[in-house]
Amino acid sequence: MVLDLVIIGLAINAGPLHNSAFILLLSAPRGVRKGLAFVLAWLGCLVLVLAAVILLTGGKPPAPRSAPSTAALALKLALGIGMVVYAERKRRRGSRPRRSPKWLSRLDNASPWTAAGLGVVLQPWGLVAAGAATVVQAHLSSIGSYVALFVFCLLATSGLLAMLLYATFRPAAARARLGALRDWTESHQDQAIVTLSLLAGLWLVAKSLYQLV
Repeated sequence: MVLDLVIIGLAINAGPLHNSAFILLLSAPRGVRKGLAFVLAWLGCLVLVLAAVILLTGGKPPAPRSAPSTAALALKLALGIGMVVYAERKRRRGSRPRRSPKWLSRLDNASPWTAAGLGVVLQPWGLVAAGAATVVQAHLSSIGSYVALFVFCLLATSGLLAMLLYATFRPAAARARLGALRDWTESHQDQAIVTLSLLAGLWLVAKSLYQLV
């Protein structure tokens, strides 16, 4: 479970779309407040998903080869295949000049509530579902197991937290450096999506097939 959650958490953290939106929020008036709302909503979603899984399973994995166990593995396999197919289709199309979505230009006037809503909507829900399916199969009988869940949430949120803290304590420097980071992210967005989707997808497919067989 630990290795799976680390890989999934890092993949969630590196997603280009939510990072670009978050940088725009931080650059807007009262950006720190909006960024905090985004992070709290983002982290709250992860915690609620994990809590729901733990309540459903009681912290005990379903019996091997049982219907719930097979369903969890089948979900991870389907998500992995979907990511690989998506990455390959996007790679074949190649990088194309893209316009930023219109809603990104409106983030200057976004309220903290809107920022919180974006923290929910911009979650990479496919990866979050893969993380939840991994927790279904986990035996949460020790403090170490819950530490692993905490590390997963922290990894998935670490980039956002780092940018938020930087903007809070070094606002002038953060404005320039985060702007440069956003420009780089947008110019490499297609490559980042292809790489993340392919690597995460292949890992999920390989691990799920191994456990199913």
